[in-house]
Amino acid sequence: MRGFAVSLLGLWLVPLVALAQQPADFNTITSVTVSGGTVEITGSKKPDFNSFTMTDPPRLVIDVSGAVFQGVSEEQPVGNGTVTGIRTQAYGTESSSIARILIGYEREVETDIQTSGTKLVVKVLGGGGGTAVAQATPAEGQGTPAQGTAVAANTPAGANAQDAARAAASDREAQEKAVKAAADAARAERESQEKAAAEAAARAKADSDAEAKRQEEARLAAQRQDEERRKSEEAAVAERKRQEEEAQAATKRAEDERRTTAQAAADQKRQKEEAAKAAADQKRADAQAAAQAAADEKRAAAEERQAAAKTAAEQKRTAAQAAADQKRQKEEERRAAAQARREEQQSARESAAEAKRQQAAEARERRQQAVAARESRARPSQGSAAAEPRESGGGAVSSRRKTMTLVGFQQQPDSSRVFVRTNEPVRYSVSTSGNQVVLELENTRVVESNNTLPLDTHFFPSAVSRVEAFSGAGSSVRVVIQLKQGVRYETRQEGGLITLDFPRPGR
Repeated sequence: MRGFAVSLLGLWLVPLVALAQQPADFNTITSVTVSGGTVEITGSKKPDFNSFTMTDPPRLVIDVSGAVFQGVSEEQPVGNGTVTGIRTQAYGTESSSIARILIGYEREVETDIQTSGTKLVVKVLGGGGGTAVAQATPAEGQGTPAQGTAVAANTPAGANAQDAARAAASDREAQEKAVKAAADAARAERESQEKAAAEAAARAKADSDAEAKRQEEARLAAQRQDEERRKSEEAAVAERKRQEEEAQAATKRAEDERRTTAQAAADQKRQKEEAAKAAADQKRADAQAAAQAAADEKRAAAEERQAAAKTAAEQKRTAAQAAADQKRQKEEERRAAAQARREEQQSARESAAEAKRQQAAEARERRQQAVAARESRARPSQGSAAAEPRESGGGAVSSRRKTMTLVGFQQQPDSSRVFVRTNEPVRYSVSTSGNQVVLELENTRVVESNNTLPLDTHFFPSAVSRVEAFSGAGSSVRVVIQLKQGVRYETRQEGGLITLDFPRPGR
């Protein structure tokens, strides 16, 4: 197998030219099959072939003229004990293509080559100890040995080894010459093809350059035409645009004129309407002014009459009120005089009674003091009772019975004031017991019951919580002042007014 591969490499040193096209009249070989020692080559036409053998290693070469391969592998290993492998290759010129099939064998064999329709059948004959025999069926006008057909001479039985060696050397020389001739022909054909290809390429380049130049000139001409057409179209567009702008300007001027005329007419109409409206408004205003003036005169006259009537009524009420006030004043003076007389009489009676009571009280007090002195002398070890702190005032007053006319409460900037008013100065005393201060008015009475109503002052920011006046025992009046907390106070008397000032809490 290794010798077969080396022989194949030597065989393929022959220059080969692959075909770019496959003419329709070529014999297309589509398969090369092996079955034992038989090889079948199938084409599309009856084959026209030449064959020759080669040794070391043994092989058979078949060249099919005017043939190409299609779908056939270049190398097909077999190794079935007879055939080692098959190699295919196409070479030659575009007009005369040759398809070569090389069959390698395990040993020297005899072969029989027959055609069957479009098939070429190669069989190995029995007793394969002699030189391989190649039989060919050439086409008409071909098949002479000078045209490359290899003829293998049969060696007579019993020939010596030297004759066989000479025959083999002669075969090798003939094969080498055939290969050299084929290589020279292929090289000459290739050079001719290359020269023709170069000339064709030069002609094609010249034609291409001329065509390119022509196309460039045509392109430039077309470009010039396009430029001229574009300029013409632009000019036409510009002209059309100018005409449209002029038409639009004319239309706009006409529209402006129409609008101006319509506006002027509308303004004139509006001015006339405004003038008519102004005249109507003026007329209506004049009528309203006249009606308003008449109404104002009428209202002024009515108001004057009402004012005169009101003045007369007011004067009448004033006169009646003055008369009533005068009458009431006289009645009050009369009642006051009668009351004064009654009070003087009552005061005189009360003064006399008071004098008697005072005399009796003084006598009783003297008796009590005498009894207390005797008891004190009788019980010298017992201390006397502590007297309640007491304040008195009033100085010299008349003996007439006094009248408390008012008791009240008043907030001062820094204190709260409780005041008592009498019809004349009165003798009084003030005592304190816990949060209670008691003002006692001697020889005094309360005539108006309202003066005995309590005054609730706890909601004021004051130390005073409540003030209430009572008619005391005998002929005195007691004013009880309830405090929120014990505080110092100041007592003052001015004529018939007694005041007690209590400072604000926290001062």
